[in-house]
Amino acid sequence: MALTAAPGASSLPPFTAQTRLLVVAPHPDDETIANGLLIQRVRAAGGTVQVLLLTDGDNNPWPQRWLERRWSIRAAERERWGRRRRAELQEALCRLDVPAAALRALGWPDMGVLDCLLQPEQEALAGLAAALGDFAPDLVAVPALGDRHPDHGAAHVLVRMALARLGRSPLLLDYLVHGRSDGLPTFEQAGTPAQLATKQHALAAYGTQLALSGRRLRQLAGRPECHAQPVPVPAGSDRPLPWRPSPLLWPRLRLTTASSSGQARQWSWRTAPLRRDGQGGWRLEWPEAQAGDACFARLSLALPSPWIFDHWGWHEV
Repeated sequence: MALTAAPGASSLPPFTAQTRLLVVAPHPDDETIANGLLIQRVRAAGGTVQVLLLTDGDNNPWPQRWLERRWSIRAAERERWGRRRRAELQEALCRLDVPAAALRALGWPDMGVLDCLLQPEQEALAGLAAALGDFAPDLVAVPALGDRHPDHGAAHVLVRMALARLGRSPLLLDYLVHGRSDGLPTFEQAGTPAQLATKQHALAAYGTQLALSGRRLRQLAGRPECHAQPVPVPAGSDRPLPWRPSPLLWPRLRLTTASSSGQARQWSWRTAPLRRDGQGGWRLEWPEAQAGDACFARLSLALPSPWIFDHWGWHEV
């Protein structure tokens, strides 16, 4: 049975034994922090849950340095750390009453989901589409487009591209871990005290993450668990880009574009297909953006920085 919800609805349709929920998690712990109550509600109704793990979260050096008392982290150490984090995810799922076989891991590079999106051969997109097709969910929890972690925003775009490739339209539920809500109406998961306690118990499986960020992660997991249904931009809309960057930044700016037809490109700001709109803004003149496809754009600054989160992030145009 397909799940549907009216725009602006304040609650989800009831879950049943036929509900098939796919949780797309860029890293181990995203499924628990943002979806722990949702998972429990589907399982309590007898529904089926699968977690699609994009990366093993192995590019996570500071907790690894702290716990392993080492400074240098080579490929072998990263691989071992990734296995440790995946094992934590398996334990968290067990605590959420999700069987071990419900985990499907794609093994993409941590902090490299955007690179997967830009692959000219589209191997990552094909793998993601295959995973979606095999499970055939009617409900997909996916990172919000506006999430400021670069892996999360790119994951949203890839899921939208993969579903378009398959020609399927399950109910999409955005979840936000990093950043602020974009104001869309949200569905709030109202957990019982027992479910809230179980969610925190599942989070406790992530010893690697709690070592240095325990307070922050417990606060994230303790927030009201909200999901929003993305509202596609109507075909034929000519929306301006939301950014008006200073000309001083132009030499360092990069514009990434992707469409539901499977096309993805990255440009310098000066070579990007942009035009002024006469009101101080910019509009995208990429052919895919004018062909009726869902189209997404991301603005970023090509400067090395220890800060991993996006300043501008993604926008649907």
